[in-house]
Amino acid sequence: MPTAAELHAMTRKELMQVLRAGHPVDPAALDDTEYRGTSLGLGRLLERLTWKKFRKTFHRDPRTGHLRGWNVRLVQDGLDAPDTPRTRRDVPVTFGHYRVVPPEGHRLPFPTPGLLIHYGLGGNARLDPLNRGRDPLVAVTPGDPTLLLGWTYLDWGFTVGTPSFFTLEHAGPLTRVVAPPRPA
Repeated sequence: MPTAAELHAMTRKELMQVLRAGHPVDPAALDDTEYRGTSLGLGRLLERLTWKKFRKTFHRDPRTGHLRGWNVRLVQDGLDAPDTPRTRRDVPVTFGHYRVVPPEGHRLPFPTPGLLIHYGLGGNARLDPLNRGRDPLVAVTPGDPTLLLGWTYLDWGFTVGTPSFFTLEHAGPLTRVVAPPRPA
């Protein structure tokens, strides 16, 4: 099974092969955890306009029982630097809230054995363009949730693939619960 560094060096075609051959992720293994995300496949210009590294969180909401999460913006100071959240008034900047769901019953470009990160169910602002985003998420190694691979596509009533892949490396327990921008 490839390591995170090996995934980071792969082409989009190779990443898609790993994604399609991926393994199921036990949703309970994600409860109240944080992962260090690394964006892959966007190219340097888009990465400079957006981000290369980010934090993705997973929280089991005790009110609803849903597994939900959000992204945390990190200071873009290189992959070798420690992760430092960007803050606004000493509060980490979050975006792209989502719910993690089984893929069954959702429009997919191809079957996935993993989970689906669904931004349209995350409570983002109604007109937030991220609401169309979906990320199939698989384990790279069977039964091991410490290294995950995802890919972003858009659901417009039909699916549109993007060049955006990402790895998620387990970083530890959830450090802060953030409410969605609006009730999901």
